[in-house]
Amino acid sequence: MDKLIFYRQCIQELLTEYSKGKPIHGELEVQTIFDIEREHYQIVDLGWDKHRRIYNCIMHLDIKDGKIWIQRNQSDKLIADELVAMGVSKEDIVLGLQPVYARKYTGYGMA
Repeated sequence: MDKLIFYRQCIQELLTEYSKGKPIHGELEVQTIFDIEREHYQIVDLGWDKHRRIYNCIMHLDIKDGKIWIQRNQSDKLIADELVAMGVSKEDIVLGLQPVYARKYTGYGMA
């Protein structure tokens, strides 16, 4: 199987599973956003918590230059570890949410 197709499947499977969880507060809708053309994948919470509007990107992953970039993770899930368990190489996972200087110490890929 083509690596890009495999990475897309892994990301979509992971985010679809995570999006099944119900937010704790408010009347929130959980949306999965899969932009396959531009390789952006997100989970977004939106709605209302009493009188407060909520719009929050919980997870954001991209595929850039053949690598999966974890851009945001506002959950307690270890996305990188789960991707590795699915068969993604650690070298092909970039922790974009970490500063560039710190990425070499993460054990994951570099940009």
